[in-house]
Amino acid sequence: MKLFLQLFLQFFHVGIFSFGGGYATLPFLYAISENYHWYTTKQLTDMLAISSITPGPVGVNVATFAGFATSGIPGSLVATTAIILPSFIIVTIVYNVLDKFKTNRCVKGAVRGIKPAGCALLSAVGIRLIFTSNLHLLGTLLLLFFIVVSLIKKQDPLVILSVSAAAGLALGYFNWIGV
Repeated sequence: MKLFLQLFLQFFHVGIFSFGGGYATLPFLYAISENYHWYTTKQLTDMLAISSITPGPVGVNVATFAGFATSGIPGSLVATTAIILPSFIIVTIVYNVLDKFKTNRCVKGAVRGIKPAGCALLSAVGIRLIFTSNLHLLGTLLLLFFIVVSLIKKQDPLVILSVSAAAGLALGYFNWIGV
């Protein structure tokens, strides 16, 4: 029971403080990995990859996988509920007082400050994941290629995900057979 309470509290914390979408949960998920050892950095990378190609919000999918890795189906239900609950509560409250927040200068300023902070946190985790995982040279080159392509030309994310998935499968196969 203590484990479920810890799962709930940690993922509720993630749900409260991760502004900017599912990828903004990564700094928190990385911290959970380091503090509780419920999953490894490699498992977090795998969870992120699978969550990116499955339907639904990435943060919720990662929470579901992390909860499952921790304590099976009950853990996934607890983690998923905990990460969704803060958003549900906040959206319900904001909806009821929407007109007051729409033109408030303080709220607009806070949002302008939160966006760059979220980008910085996401970048820091991405860099940390690159240096702590066993990335293959070809995988790193593929990452750099897609970064350049996305800066030059807006590319459909499904194309990038499909090519990345095929390359990952090929790299995994070649590593498996020892090439």
